[in-house]
Amino acid sequence: MTFLNLLLAVVLDWLLGEPCRWHPLVGFGRLADRVESVCQVGPETVPWRQRLRGIFALLLLLTPPTLLLALLASLSPWGDLISIAALYFSLGHRSLHDHARPVAEALAAGDEAEARRLAGRLVSRDPETLDIPAATTESVLENGNDGVFGALFWFLAAGAPGAVCYRLANTLDAMWGYKDERRLHFGWAAARLDDLLNYLPARLTALTYALLGNARQALRCWRGQAPAWESPNAGPVMAAGAGALNIALGGPARYRGEWHQRPPLGAGPPAGARDIGRALALVRRGVVLWLAVAFLVEGLVHVYP
Repeated sequence: MTFLNLLLAVVLDWLLGEPCRWHPLVGFGRLADRVESVCQVGPETVPWRQRLRGIFALLLLLTPPTLLLALLASLSPWGDLISIAALYFSLGHRSLHDHARPVAEALAAGDEAEARRLAGRLVSRDPETLDIPAATTESVLENGNDGVFGALFWFLAAGAPGAVCYRLANTLDAMWGYKDERRLHFGWAAARLDDLLNYLPARLTALTYALLGNARQALRCWRGQAPAWESPNAGPVMAAGAGALNIALGGPARYRGEWHQRPPLGAGPPAGARDIGRALALVRRGVVLWLAVAFLVEGLVHVYP
C-alpha cells in the first residue's frame, strides 16, 4: 500500500494545496515560538548551556508528534488514511507553485514592484536588493528538496512518522537556524538535525534534477561548485538544478543589511523570468519520476519477495 498512499497524498496536495485555515505546521510554528520563549528565559549566555536548551526544546517538540504518528499509523483500519493525511500535510509541492508562479506572472506583466514583494515572501534576503528571477528560481530548486522530495524520501524510508518528523525538523531549522546572537547556539541542534535528515534527500534531489536536464553539466556543477556553498545540502541541490537548466545562479546577496559573497552556481546566462517556470517544471517532472520509481520498486518487491 505504500505506493498507493504516496500517490494519493501527492494528488491531494496538488488538488487542494495548503489548507487556508488550521494548517498543522502553522500551529506547530506558534508552539515552537512559545517553547523558544520559555527556554530562552534568563540571561544565560554560555554556549554549551544554550545548546542544551536547544536540544531539549527540539526533543520536546519532535518526540510526541512522531511517536503519536507511529501509533496512529499502525492502527487498523485507519492507518492508511492517517498516513496519507500525514504526507499530505508534509508536502509543499502545490504551495511551491502557488508562491512562485505569481512572481513570474508579475514579471511577465512588467510589474516589478509586485514581483519584488512576492519574491520577498519566498526568500530571507532583503527584498529591495533582490535579483528577482534568480532569487525565485533558487527558492524553487531548494524548496523542491525541502518541501517535496525530502518528505517523499522520508515517507518511503520511515512512513508517516518519518515524513512528519522531517517536516517538523525542517520547520524548526527555518525558525531557529539563524546565526544571530539569539539563536546561534540555541538553534544549533535544529540546524544539525536538518542537515542530517536532508543529507540523502538533497543528493537524490540533485541527481533527479541532473537526470531531467543537462545531466553532464549538472553533475559537473554539483561536483565543482557545491563544496564551496555554505550549506552542505542546498549546495548540491542548487548547483545541480542550475546546471540542469543551463543558467547561472548564486553570487552576492544581502541579508538583513549585510552583503554575503556567495559563490556562483550553474553555467550559462543569468536566470530570467521564464526560468522560474522552467524550475517549477523540473520539480514536477521530478515528482513524476519519483512516483514511477516507487511504483516499479514496490512491484519488484511483490514479484520477488
